[in-house]
Amino acid sequence: MIELNSVNQKYGGTQILWDLNMKIEKGSRTCIMGRNGVGKTTLLKCIMGMLPISTGQLTINGKEVSKKSVEHRPEIGVGYVPQGRHIFGQLTVEENLKVSLNCKRQASKEIPERVFELFPVLKEMLHRRGGDLSGGQQQQLAIARALVLNPDILILDEPNEGIQPNIVQLIRDVLLKLNKEQGMTIILVEQKLPFARAVGECFHLMEKGEVVASGTMDKLDDELIAKYLAV
Repeated sequence: MIELNSVNQKYGGTQILWDLNMKIEKGSRTCIMGRNGVGKTTLLKCIMGMLPISTGQLTINGKEVSKKSVEHRPEIGVGYVPQGRHIFGQLTVEENLKVSLNCKRQASKEIPERVFELFPVLKEMLHRRGGDLSGGQQQQLAIARALVLNPDILILDEPNEGIQPNIVQLIRDVLLKLNKEQGMTIILVEQKLPFARAVGECFHLMEKGEVVASGTMDKLDDELIAKYLAV
C-alpha cells in the first residue's frame, strides 16, 4: 500500500502539491487523473523519490520513505515507466534491459523470459538499438525495463502518449494480466478516459496540486468529468 499524508512539494520556488492526501491499496489498479499542470507527474516523482517532499509523509508497504532516494525504490519493489519513455537510444534492447537489472542488489542478471512473453517483439529486436525502434516498440521496452526487476508496484506516466491503437490495446492487456495474475499494484497517470476506464478500478482526481475527488471508477460521472477533465 502507498499512503501520502499532508504532502507538500515546492519546485523552483513554486509550490506544486498542497497538503495532498492519498491512499492506494495493495493489488489495486488506480488512475490518477486531471488536466495538464495539476501536479500529476510531480506526485509520481515524489513517490519515486525523484523530487523531494517539502513536508508531509510518504509510506510504501508500511515503511516511511519520504527522505529515501530514488535508488531505494527498486529495493522495495517499485517500478517506474516515465512519461516520454527515456530509453537509451544508443544501447540495444538487450542492453537497455540489462542496465535496469543493475538497479537492484542481489537481483539475477538474466532478463526474465516473462518479459518476452508479454512483449514478443522485444525478443525479435534484442540486438537492435533502442533509438531505431518505433514509438510503440520503445514504449514496450520502457515498460519491460521496469518489469525485469519483478516489482510489486508498477507506476506509469502517460504510457499511451503518441502510441498507435494496437499497442495501446496490448499495453492495456499486459497491465490487466500483471494485476490479475501476479497481484501487481498498478498506478497510472492517464488522460484518455476510455483507457482509464478499461484499466482502472478506482481513481483520484487532482486539481491545483490537491486531490479533489476519489472513488471506484463507476463513480467517475459526467459531472466530475466536466468539472475536472474536460478541456
